[in-house]
Amino acid sequence: MFHTISYTGSREEQHNQVISQLKSLIYEEPDRIANLANASALLNFYLSDINWVGFYMYDGKELVLGPFQGLPACIRIPLSKGVCGTSAMERRSVRVDDVHAFPGHIACDAASNSEIVVPLIKNGELIGVLDIDSPLKSRFDELDQAFLEQFVQVLTEQL
Repeated sequence: MFHTISYTGSREEQHNQVISQLKSLIYEEPDRIANLANASALLNFYLSDINWVGFYMYDGKELVLGPFQGLPACIRIPLSKGVCGTSAMERRSVRVDDVHAFPGHIACDAASNSEIVVPLIKNGELIGVLDIDSPLKSRFDELDQAFLEQFVQVLTEQL
């Protein structure tokens, strides 16, 4: 069972607490949807100043909406379109300080001003992306990116 806690210590220590919570949530759970749903809920609970967090799963042709927390979202995203498609196509994390300046940005929520997307890669194959939006410009920094890349690595091992 999940227990809410007050995260204490440095940002790195707090991030490590969340990683420990993730490991507990997904331990021995084989269901992909359940693990993605709990992962998005955990990030939504932990991260401040965000308005959307969730997953898009790669179906072999495009990204398709998966478990998320936030307002209803775009359902399908072609590779190379928007921040999610760029991250998926290039197989790298993409951090955008101002989404309105990003060429080809897909505006699913007009309140979003910054975004970070981390690809989910298992055995060298793209399986999806983690997408997080914020109403604040420049919400995400290098420490957030490193944390989210570690979060995705732990999660992907169980998918």
